[in-house]
Amino acid sequence: MSALFELTSLKGSRARTPEEKAARRKEAGRDNLAGYLFLLPWLVGLVVITVGPLVASLYLSFTDYSLIQAPEWTGLENYVRMLEDPRLHNALRVTFIYVVVGTPLQLAVALGIALLLNEGMKGLAFYRSIFYLPSLLGGSVAIALLWRQLFGTDGLVNQLLRLLGVDATIGWVSDPSYALWTIILLHVWTFGSPMVIFLAGLRQIPAMYYEAAAVDGATRWSRFVRITLPLLSPIIFFNLVLQVIGAFQSFTQAFVVSNGTGGPSDSTMFYTLYLYDRGFGNFEMGYAAAMAWLLVVIVGALTAVNFLLSRFWVFYDD
Repeated sequence: MSALFELTSLKGSRARTPEEKAARRKEAGRDNLAGYLFLLPWLVGLVVITVGPLVASLYLSFTDYSLIQAPEWTGLENYVRMLEDPRLHNALRVTFIYVVVGTPLQLAVALGIALLLNEGMKGLAFYRSIFYLPSLLGGSVAIALLWRQLFGTDGLVNQLLRLLGVDATIGWVSDPSYALWTIILLHVWTFGSPMVIFLAGLRQIPAMYYEAAAVDGATRWSRFVRITLPLLSPIIFFNLVLQVIGAFQSFTQAFVVSNGTGGPSDSTMFYTLYLYDRGFGNFEMGYAAAMAWLLVVIVGALTAVNFLLSRFWVFYDD
């Protein structure tokens, strides 16, 4: 038996002739060519749709470009201008309020609904679909228009308040004190996407943990804090990163609710809306490109911070 094994090993390790090596290289080359041909559409899309525009926008951020005349190199002028632009600073403040307040509230509502759906209620597929709909529709122009009507002076919200005996004459979307909060409420309402992910994560937690805790006399709240949250922390972290990135890119809601002005008094002037106003409203494409790269840096930095902090509160069940 050992002799047969040695013979097989010697046969497998026999040095190949130059002709065999050339044939194998030719065959490998054909395989590589086939692979690159299949990858070609993706590579073309990567260069034309992603890498090309990124490089072009980086170049334009150092120029004075109005879409009509050729770009004129200005160096760091656009970036220095951002330091002295009060409307940009206000747009950053409004956007950070939107992200810092809206994202945790949205995730909390999504987790709460997921916990309810995880109780094994009848018609789970139907309720899951209904609750997911806001995520599909929340970023649409139609929903933003509906939201503006609901929170208008004579909108449904004020009519309901009057039925409850409250003399409501507030134009929620036309009052600087409330306009941003109506858009935050719209953002919280679009909880469907993180809810579905939370529900999938809850279903992966072994039931034996809850059974053992119940035997030890743990309350529902204790089981939630000591079992559900730690085991669900990777899913919470995943949703947090995605929703923060998505919130910084919000545009449609503020544009439609404010009629594209960011009003009243710039209270809904999101960063992306101000970027759009500079680029396509005032044809300052170089400045808009610099603003876009600042947004990339901000989102990238916050994502990196989230990953650094995750080591202190995200637990993986290895």
